[in-house]
Amino acid sequence: MTESSLTTGLDIEMKTPYQHSGVAMADSKGSAELETGSDKDGWGQDVRDMHRLGKKQEFTRNFGMISALGFVSIYMATWEFVLVSLSVGLPNGGFAGLFWCFITTVLCYGTVVASLAEMASMAPTSGGQYHWVSEFAPPQYQKVLSYASGWMSTLGWIASLASSVYVCGTQIQAMINVLNPDEAMTSWQLTLVMFAIIAITIVFNTVGAKFLPMLETISLFGHIAGFFVVMVPLLVLCPKNSASDVFVHFEANGGWSLGPGYLVSQVTIIYCNLGSDSVVHISEEVEDASLVVPRCMFWSFVYNVLLGIVMLIVMLFCIGPLEDVVNSSVPYVLLFNNTGSPALSIVLNLVLFLLVYSGNVTALATSAREMWAFARDQGLPGSGWLGRMDRKWDIPFNAVYGCSAGCVILALIQLGSTLAFNIIVSLSVLGLMSTYMLSIGCVFLKRLKGDPLPYARWSLGRFGFAINGFALFYSAFLLGKHTQQT
Repeated sequence: MTESSLTTGLDIEMKTPYQHSGVAMADSKGSAELETGSDKDGWGQDVRDMHRLGKKQEFTRNFGMISALGFVSIYMATWEFVLVSLSVGLPNGGFAGLFWCFITTVLCYGTVVASLAEMASMAPTSGGQYHWVSEFAPPQYQKVLSYASGWMSTLGWIASLASSVYVCGTQIQAMINVLNPDEAMTSWQLTLVMFAIIAITIVFNTVGAKFLPMLETISLFGHIAGFFVVMVPLLVLCPKNSASDVFVHFEANGGWSLGPGYLVSQVTIIYCNLGSDSVVHISEEVEDASLVVPRCMFWSFVYNVLLGIVMLIVMLFCIGPLEDVVNSSVPYVLLFNNTGSPALSIVLNLVLFLLVYSGNVTALATSAREMWAFARDQGLPGSGWLGRMDRKWDIPFNAVYGCSAGCVILALIQLGSTLAFNIIVSLSVLGLMSTYMLSIGCVFLKRLKGDPLPYARWSLGRFGFAINGFALFYSAFLLGKHTQQT
């Protein structure tokens, strides 16, 4: 397929996007300009990738393997969200139902992550899914599908940011309730707390942005250390449920029978494991991105899932009788209170809050980069303003402010109806999963037709067709269930 026959979505300019290593690498190695780059350009491979994708290097590449791994890991925060969010799924199957649903869901969802990681190696750009759709979709559908993917990704990440901010606000509310059970935070007070959280997060992503790689590295070690800080006191001090209750005994108390309840719980489990693509949207800031980014995506998912499974088992053993959990408005506070020490409960809440908040910094950085990239390709109203890069700081300030404004608007909805807010932010799962499905569907179709694909340094190899096919099916299945539930 020649460049003239390629009808891309939006204004995305790409250089012969289906070149393989044998051609593309030979051409680029003949050019000294493409073989080496400045400190801002990054590694020679990064220069070649940006040339093939037709993108100008505008960020400084200051993320390495560890800081990029921290970036994606602290946003996923699987073990943290197992405690904060997953206990709401206990009525739909009980302890055993939630445990086995978690195991099967992450195994299935792993194919989605692996498929996205391979595409990130093929085209390491901050645009992510909308660019992949534009590059891999049939020519006649590239424009509409890439445009739809870009909008769903932008809205999904803003909703995801609002969701994370809301979780932090409710964590502050929970800590206040531990200290003073009679104190109840009103909706307007919670909204003001959310505004404060957003404001602090903006600071980290603007004047503090040059320290972002260091912060993400610290967050990675905090994420791992915090796991043990929380787990050990729970195992030592809390009364334990029986192994049969945790692994064998199923109950349906959520208004669904066991089968449908099992399926409903998958959406919450996906929420706890969502966000592997966050590091994709800083691809243009990562050194050796076509290898480092997919590695971070895949291995952060693997180790986050393992930590999540262990913390889930600890939670199920230590949280107390199921009927008490079902009747609790904040089950993870009940879990911490089972240690028998209000002071320790506050400390555990504070550790959890700091880690979840660190994920907010990542969420804003991710959503801003995605918005900036989409605006760079003229996909949004006001693209000239949103796609502007500050040349002194190498930061898309306007995109940071634009995403923050969207988050503020969603926070205001919470004043009128918490239910309406929860429905809207739940669209973060719907929005992001729809972009996963579109991009995976496009690359699966190319494999099905036997069309050539760009060279991937992190490749699924001969298993690509099967993994992409299952990931596409599972994404469509989840979207259908989530749409019904919402």
